[in-house]
Amino acid sequence: MLFVDIFSCGALMLCCARLCAALQVSHGQQLIDDPAVTEHTHPSASTVSHHAPHSAPCFVDDIFAALREGVGSDGELTNRSLAQFGICTESDSSSVLLQLANETNKNQGNGLKVLHPGGGIRGVKDETGTLVLTFDLSLSPLLKVNPVLLLAFESPLTGRNLDITFTSQSLHPSTQSVCISGETQYIALTGKATQGNVQQTWMISVETKTPDMNQILKDILIGGKPGSNTIVTPLLLFSVERGSDTRHTHASSHTSFFCELKRFLGDVLPQDHSASPPLQLDSLQSLPPLMLDLSSSETLLAGLINSSSPTIFSFTGCFSMFQTHDGELALSPALLEEVKRRLEQTVVQLMEVIMEEEVGHRAAERLGRLRDLSAFPKTEPAAGGSQYRAFLLLKALQTVAGAYEVQRGLRATRAGPNNPARGNLCGLRSLTVSLEKRVVGPNTANINNCHGSCAFPMVNTNNHAVLLSFHIESENADERAPCCVPVAYDALEVVDLNEHGTYLSIKPDMVAKECGCR
Repeated sequence: MLFVDIFSCGALMLCCARLCAALQVSHGQQLIDDPAVTEHTHPSASTVSHHAPHSAPCFVDDIFAALREGVGSDGELTNRSLAQFGICTESDSSSVLLQLANETNKNQGNGLKVLHPGGGIRGVKDETGTLVLTFDLSLSPLLKVNPVLLLAFESPLTGRNLDITFTSQSLHPSTQSVCISGETQYIALTGKATQGNVQQTWMISVETKTPDMNQILKDILIGGKPGSNTIVTPLLLFSVERGSDTRHTHASSHTSFFCELKRFLGDVLPQDHSASPPLQLDSLQSLPPLMLDLSSSETLLAGLINSSSPTIFSFTGCFSMFQTHDGELALSPALLEEVKRRLEQTVVQLMEVIMEEEVGHRAAERLGRLRDLSAFPKTEPAAGGSQYRAFLLLKALQTVAGAYEVQRGLRATRAGPNNPARGNLCGLRSLTVSLEKRVVGPNTANINNCHGSCAFPMVNTNNHAVLLSFHIESENADERAPCCVPVAYDALEVVDLNEHGTYLSIKPDMVAKECGCR
């Protein structure tokens, strides 16, 4: 089996100082940046320093997904995967990456052990002007296995093309080439196993084939450019044999479920690329939160299943809490059967939508994986964790299905012979807003809005608006004319996951579903 050692989010903090990269690997230990050490090693180095935020949600699980999805139908790494991991053609790293990808596929993501180096990454230029990265590795049994050193960026390096050479006696082979393009999000280097129980320091020289690109190289690896948004996090990946130490295993089924859900929702729902600031969910009025756990009432759960309100999945604090988050539900046999029936029905419906709408090419595979992660055992009663995941998956898929139904309805209305939009009459229009980054998904919400004229004959009006319109037409222009506004709303349901459990909060009057002249 493959296991993943995932440490606290604090271990993913990255800080750069004095252009020297020091990487401390230990079980959750945070590296203390000691300027004296840097000064002693490189007394003439100039300093560039910045602090990076915590890693993005599903940071590690996204890496496993990239590995799992990187193998094509021919059993080889796809060109997209090679570019994503900075692999040059015929590179030695490609065979190692393919091995990791195959093991990840074979073992359903439970195949790699990961060490998160704590502290930060720093780099220094030596006397020849070459950028040198230095990684201090504390003792670990894992280091007796050939590791893969992965430099992971927060987002792909759009618009940058570089051919880079990494050289070190700690690498195997000692010189390795990396080809960075606009699709590159990870740099993979193959390391050499540790001999003996001694602390090691890896010193890796980094050069470009084009000297005038050295500043760009430094900006990419250590963020030396003021205001740079480049954030790189180092990891060590190990392939381990079955029966290895399981004390630090990969995150639970809940973690894999929520991360796969996040990727799926990103595939199938529209993304907001506008410059408008994201909506802060905490700023909205909300009904008192309800806990979703073994004590949840049958009435509450049944009501949620029958609700037409869209659902947003949010998290509070460090996302690593998913590793220990053990959500459970206790559905009655009748309600459990209803969840199964509706889930199967909605999955079939969305498979058809995925084919018709030509959404993300991975969407069908991810939906299948979500179904597997939420599957009920065939011969045994469904455990509370399985019920929990199936219930939340149903809510998520109902949200996706509802979004596509609204889109189709709006398209049909625009194409219809009595389309109000053709006469600029009052009617419902789609409006998508961006949600704050801590949302697992969807990261947008279609809240709709009402646009159009309220000239006579008015749409969905009332007596007050009719009399007001006649009054204004009688040359009483001092009054406000009837306006096209929402007259009916759906709520927004927010499933909030934090260290205390899973909570449901309902934000009333969030999504406009009907328009009228008022």
